[in-house]
This record gives sequence, structure tokens and C-alpha cells, in this order.
Amino acid sequence: MDTRKAVDAPAVALMVALCLVWGLQQVVLKATAADIAPTLQIALRSGIAAVLIAAVMWARGEHRGNWHATWRAGLTVGLLFGLEFVLVGEGLRYTTASHMVVFLYTAPIFAALSLHWRLVSERLSALQWSGIAMAFGGLALVFFGRDQAAGPLPQALMWGDFLGLLAGAAWGATTMVVRCSVLARAPATQTLFYQLTGGFVLLSLAAFATEQTRFNPTPQVWASLAFHSLVVSFASFFVWFWLLRHYVASRLGVFSFMTPMFGIGFGVWLLGEPMEWRFLVGAVPVLLGIVLVNGGPWLAQWFTARMLRP
Repeated sequence: MDTRKAVDAPAVALMVALCLVWGLQQVVLKATAADIAPTLQIALRSGIAAVLIAAVMWARGEHRGNWHATWRAGLTVGLLFGLEFVLVGEGLRYTTASHMVVFLYTAPIFAALSLHWRLVSERLSALQWSGIAMAFGGLALVFFGRDQAAGPLPQALMWGDFLGLLAGAAWGATTMVVRCSVLARAPATQTLFYQLTGGFVLLSLAAFATEQTRFNPTPQVWASLAFHSLVVSFASFFVWFWLLRHYVASRLGVFSFMTPMFGIGFGVWLLGEPMEWRFLVGAVPVLLGIVLVNGGPWLAQWFTARMLRP
């Protein structure tokens, strides 16, 4: 029997806090990029968080889990997780933090498309298909609605945006592998450990291969590392998995649109990034599409109940 409950006020408050944290992470990476390369910083935060997760698993006795049955799927999600953030780190060299967070959070669109063909239980409804069409229409506006006569800067920005979109696709592929493999029945900490460990290894290799190893240990860099390691990669994921165990996932997913909104706001406020109207015109349907894909069944149920109410 499913004991998960509908989203209540505490869950909403936690989701707002999580989305705020997740929206801020790209901005902090960009803000400290002059002193520590984003790829190196993500590698370090993944390694630190992996050690913390391992300590939690040891304390819970989860280190004795069925590792021999999950290592292949774990290796796959680790590589995909690492690839996702290699693309994020590289993309932040060319595009803004506010752009990156919007493109990265297209992941639910890619996950929904891949799961539609793999699992009968994940078949997309007409409302969700409309959300996907809306999101890709918004992406087309973002990529092809720019002033191409403005010189090389828009081309570099477009490349960074494209890398962000690929990162979202890698995240969506990670979700598909987790849902369709033995990891769907494994402890969440085990899956997270695979991801963080794979991310640490792949990102470290990428940082050294591309000579992105600069590290100037300023107070801002140490604060950023602490924020990313302890808050983003460790605490926020524990809160997220706790929410998934206690509340209906589809209703939690509707709130994910707040993360790009926070990312855009923080990028403009803290980094002074421009508020581009062409980008915003395209971002709005992308965000609405994410809401429809994540919460399509629940939104349809809610709308039907409202229509039938006397």
C-alpha cells in the first residue's frame, strides 16, 4: 500500500528551499570561476560528498548492500552524471548562469521521452505531449530568435547554451537508467554514491585533460566549496529523497520550475547578467512545458475534479 501523502505546507516550504539552493548553485560556480575552474570545483564537491555519503551508508549498515548486482548500472549512472557536469562546467565558460540553469532543467523533458518508450507505466498523456511541444518550441525561440548580426558573442553564448541542453539530456538519461535498472530497487544512498564517485573521477580527468586546474584558495572559493559539497551535493539530496519517500512524486515535480526561475533571478541580481527579452520569451514556454510534463497526470486529475464539482 502506498503511504505517500499529498503535498502539504511543510513539503512546499522544503521544495521552495531546495529549488532556491539548486537555482543558486550555477550562479556560485560562475561567480568563483576566476579563482577555481567550474569543472574542478564540481569534481571536488562530488568527491567530498561521496565520502560523506559513504560515511552515512557505513553508519546505517548499507555498505553491505548488493553491490555485485548493481555495479554495472552504477557505473553507467556514474559516467552519465560525470558527463552531465563536464558539460555544465564547460558550458559555463561560454554562457551565463541564468541560461545554464534553464537548459539544464530541461532534463524532465528528456527523461519523460525516454521513459515513454521503455515503461508502460510512464506513457505520456496528451497534456504531457503538449508540454513537450511547448518546451521545444521555447527552445527554438531561444536558439533561433537571437540577433545573428551581433557578432561572435551570440555564437559563443549559443555554444554554451547547447552544452547546457546536452547536460539536461545526460541528466534525463541518468533518470531513465535508474528507473529501468536494478537501481530502481537499490537504496537511494547507493545510487547517489555511484553518481558522485563517477562524477569525481570523470570530472577530475576532464579538468586535468583540459588544463582547468586553477585553484586560488580565497575565502569565497572555500565558502563555495562548502556550499556545493555540504549543502547541494549532500544535504539537499537527502532532503529530496526524504520527500520522495513521504509525498507523491508527481506533485513534488511540479515545483521544479522554480529552480530555473531562481537561477535567472540570482544570475541577474548577484552577477549582473543581462535580462534578455528574447531569452525570456523562449524560457517561459520551456518552464511551462516542464510543469506540464512533471505534473501532467495530477494537473489533469485536479482539473477534472474542479470541472465535476457542483
